[in-house]
Amino acid sequence: MDNKFNKVFPSFDPLNVKFSPGSYLIDIFPSCFSFHSYIKQKKNNLENHTNQLNDIATSSSLNHLHTLVISDAGIKNNIAMSISHIHIYDRPIVKMVHHATNVTTTKVELFTIRYSINQAVNLLGILKIIIITDFIYAVRSIFDSSIHSFQVHLAAISKELRKFFLTNNNNSIKF
Repeated sequence: MDNKFNKVFPSFDPLNVKFSPGSYLIDIFPSCFSFHSYIKQKKNNLENHTNQLNDIATSSSLNHLHTLVISDAGIKNNIAMSISHIHIYDRPIVKMVHHATNVTTTKVELFTIRYSINQAVNLLGILKIIIITDFIYAVRSIFDSSIHSFQVHLAAISKELRKFFLTNNNNSIKF
């Protein structure tokens, strides 16, 4: 096997130390991220979840150290579209819309999260990133560095989050 690409793209190396147990984001920064999933159980659960989202949006818009990222992605007629809005202190900072063809849903979702995280972690003075999205299953894969076809995206996201978490031990991200 020709290993010349492993020097350029170390994320393709399954034996790379960054992808070994103990080096995963979940192992190094377990208290820096959290997930809040919507689980449809009761009739009024959707209303409760909507109220929680409103509370999250309101509280983040009152704090200049928080950034709120709202992202969505989908495919229709073989055209993928991803949209992200990033707000700080109730001000829109970035709005991104991307179109692509011939990609999978998971790939476009990971791209959307990757781009959103990249934008959010580069904002000065941010301690907490709150991402509201409907593809939590794809987001959870960011913290699982096992070998799979989206490892390139996961390596890039992991790199950005590592830098963000190491910058300040109070930094966190919530999905």
